[in-house]
Amino acid sequence: MNHRASPLTALAFTTALLWSTTAFAQGLAPIDKSFLQQAAENGHAEVSAGRLALTKARNPKVRDFAQRMVDEHSKVGEELRTLAAAKQQELPNEPSMLQKGKEMIIAGLGDETFDRRYLNQMGVEATKSAIPLYEKTALESRDPEVKAFASKHLPALREHLQAAQDLKVSVDQRPASTK
Repeated sequence: MNHRASPLTALAFTTALLWSTTAFAQGLAPIDKSFLQQAAENGHAEVSAGRLALTKARNPKVRDFAQRMVDEHSKVGEELRTLAAAKQQELPNEPSMLQKGKEMIIAGLGDETFDRRYLNQMGVEATKSAIPLYEKTALESRDPEVKAFASKHLPALREHLQAAQDLKVSVDQRPASTK
């Protein structure tokens, strides 16, 4: 008995093989690629602004918060780089242009104005925008490891937001220096 494949069967097999090869070559779904890129830029922005705050902030509690952001976002960034490397994805090595511009604006501020703007911009606003990114990825990611990464770090982001909001209230209640 001859087990020769029909031309139609051969075509179906070849098409299936090409589809699977293409899917493998494409790697991550767009939602996962986008998350990795944005999470990396956000992390770089947090670290960069935190380092700036370590030199410019007047309030010791703001400097403590900034140090915490530098430490924690640096650690998460390392984990993100490891994940991206395993997925053969290159990540940006710096914040986005918009994030750099926002940092440049607060870099020119002095006295307690810097403290207030840093807390509002990086502690509250940036974290508020990062949380939905992590939530969406935790729910909709197609890659189980990317999904697990987002889920794992979401509680810390929520805690960062609460800490920033609490500290912002405290700093906003202090009168600005009269220099």
